[in-house]
Amino acid sequence: MKKKVALVTGGARGIGLGIALELAEESFDIAIADVQDEAAVSENISKLRGGGAKVLYCRCDISSATDRKAALVKIKGELGRLNVLVNNAGVAPSVRADILDAGEESYERVMKINLQGPYFLTQAAAKMMIEEKKADPSFQGAIINISSISAETASVSRGEYCISKAGVSMATKLWAVRLSEYGIPVYEVRPGIIMTDMTSAVKEKYDKLIAEGLLLQKRWGLPDDIARCVAMMARGDIAYSTGQVVNVDGGFSISRL
Repeated sequence: MKKKVALVTGGARGIGLGIALELAEESFDIAIADVQDEAAVSENISKLRGGGAKVLYCRCDISSATDRKAALVKIKGELGRLNVLVNNAGVAPSVRADILDAGEESYERVMKINLQGPYFLTQAAAKMMIEEKKADPSFQGAIINISSISAETASVSRGEYCISKAGVSMATKLWAVRLSEYGIPVYEVRPGIIMTDMTSAVKEKYDKLIAEGLLLQKRWGLPDDIARCVAMMARGDIAYSTGQVVNVDGGFSISRL
């Protein structure tokens, strides 16, 4: 049997790398799309290859239509197919600013990377998967969007981020509806407070909040927590659950008195 191929955007570090490592363990071949020069992340790419997976690195700015197209062409040419797209790449605002003061430049940057890029990458990847499905009815594909608890939790110092992740949640529903006729499920994983480079600048703040009871499970989330959830979806363990959201947030989303 041909090995399944997964594309993980932002897969060179953080949550994306955790997802890529987990999928490699599940016998997927891996394509990574990331903005960094490959030499700068060579150690992490070597880790992936060390598990026996074929790994293709695509230097790609997810907000660029040209880069997205080039990455998919490269994947098709070198790995032959695409079974799973994990839309993980994303950025926080460069500066946290009150929504009364925030500027348009930051808004546009965050929206292009976090929402517009994944939306149109999904469009192009879905067309590849549909062609595979038509040629081979046994083909199994899936789209997995990584959003955030910020899709529903308002943070007025980073409004553009919250809006972008709320958009990702709606995109999950839209693509689940549109791709249902082709048997391609679409899922959303909603991480909570995860220990990554992105959250390192606010570690002290969240250490205090977690200690004070913000979460039911009093610890930071780890990339592995997200990765195991993604692997479940990529394997097809919840194939009858398209459009569903899984919160990986230590119980943050449970309303309490």
